[in-house]
Amino acid sequence: MARNQKNAKRSPKRTRDERSPVLARAEAYVKKEPVEYGKPFIVMEDSAKNTFAYDGAAWNPFHLSIADCQSSCLVKMLPQKVNGKTRYEVRAPISRA
Repeated sequence: MARNQKNAKRSPKRTRDERSPVLARAEAYVKKEPVEYGKPFIVMEDSAKNTFAYDGAAWNPFHLSIADCQSSCLVKMLPQKVNGKTRYEVRAPISRA
């Protein structure tokens, strides 16, 4: 059966000023400067969160943790683990002066 539309509640009529929303001014889009990264190097992290970098002959302690590297560099976790240590590929940004 069809419902009686006469009894439906209606919202009160609003004036034109009340209907038009105030448009917020959109901030201008600022394009980021492209970042150029250097050659990748391998960093290993053990279970105690100590990091090591390979210098061609041995694994030496690395001065940054992986969390520090992720804030400024491109970091990619590699799938293979070596002796329980997680490998990461790190690319540091090249500073242009």
